[in-house]
Amino acid sequence: MWKWETEGQARAVAVIIHSAYEHHRRYAWLIENLRTSGIHVISGDLPGHGEDSRHKRVHSEEFKSYETFVKQLMQAALTYNLPVFVVGHGLGAILGIHVVEKFKYECTGVIITSPWMHLKHQPSKLSNALTGLSKLTGNLKINHEINIKHLTRSYEFYKEEKDDIYYNDVITVNWYRELHGFMKGISQQTVFPNIPILLMTGGNDKIADVAYSKKWLAQQSLSEYQYKEWKACYHDLFQEPEREDIYSYMESFIFNTLKSVGYII
Repeated sequence: MWKWETEGQARAVAVIIHSAYEHHRRYAWLIENLRTSGIHVISGDLPGHGEDSRHKRVHSEEFKSYETFVKQLMQAALTYNLPVFVVGHGLGAILGIHVVEKFKYECTGVIITSPWMHLKHQPSKLSNALTGLSKLTGNLKINHEINIKHLTRSYEFYKEEKDDIYYNDVITVNWYRELHGFMKGISQQTVFPNIPILLMTGGNDKIADVAYSKKWLAQQSLSEYQYKEWKACYHDLFQEPEREDIYSYMESFIFNTLKSVGYII
């Protein structure tokens, strides 16, 4: 777990939960922008990710370990006695939804980008047929085959991250089974707390099916929510050429939400 504190008086705390296969270092630009905006940031690598992935080389960890880690992030954020915003991307988005709902954490707002509620991009070895999972050995390794060109249109990011030693999309069949059960449970959830939500997706997302995200948002009983689809964007919104505009949109949501709850910024 890592903490990045803003200089001067902080306005809020953001808990960033990264997606599958990646690591918190990919969020350096977002972290610095939040700090500049007067927001502390707490993040870290999910179990089996980042430095861990260099040694294991396959994702076989249980989702319970992800839950435990996100709980630790939330508990650390709450010690500041400031408004807390959850910022989750991809798999991290649905982990955030799960933990906030299950443990009833007091959050001021939730920001989720490109949530994994249903995947369009399946490992080719499964021939896009999930029924085939039941016939495969649980410890069998498969490659999800998600590379940077699936995630962003940014050539600059591609040059920087194409040889990322911490990125690893090799998984076991058991991990993939658990992922699909977890996604199904979240996508059918209708009891999320009445917390302001900003859901942002890319209109050209190659990984996640945005229709499931929109459906999930529509079935919640929320007093305040926003949905924004960035038409040209791929999956990783904060790595896209439009990321300055995307960040400004998110920052406006944060500050407007703080004002709506009577917090002086």
